[in-house]
Amino acid sequence: MAADKEKVTIKTESKTTIRGYGIELNDEKLSRIDQMVESYEKRVAARLDEDYEHHTRRSDRVADKVAAFGGSWTFIIIFACFLVVWILLNVLPFLGLQFDPKPFILLNLILSFIAAFQAPIIMMSQNRQEAKDRLRSENDY
Repeated sequence: MAADKEKVTIKTESKTTIRGYGIELNDEKLSRIDQMVESYEKRVAARLDEDYEHHTRRSDRVADKVAAFGGSWTFIIIFACFLVVWILLNVLPFLGLQFDPKPFILLNLILSFIAAFQAPIIMMSQNRQEAKDRLRSENDY
């Protein structure tokens, strides 16, 4: 008797009906629609990036790269090493290379110069990124 019983598997397709239009969508059609929407979103994002590259000036792109480097760990590590070397060269008396004595006035001038130029460049880059993000969010809706 156990051999007489066969397992019957019935595959049921879930169907979704769009109200008011009488359109039935199965899983395959829904999957295809999702793929089309994703493809469209990728093309729109690529177009936005292309328009951004085309409409920005060279100086804007340079500012973006400077801001990207200025906000990276690479910059922080390199600059920390620079500061340590500067201070050691000017503090250790046996090297004889004391070109900036203990209050480090020249170092202070260099740090002020970097801060004065780097901060506005980073702010310009952030403003452009905000405008780019705004365009992306408008296209999402």
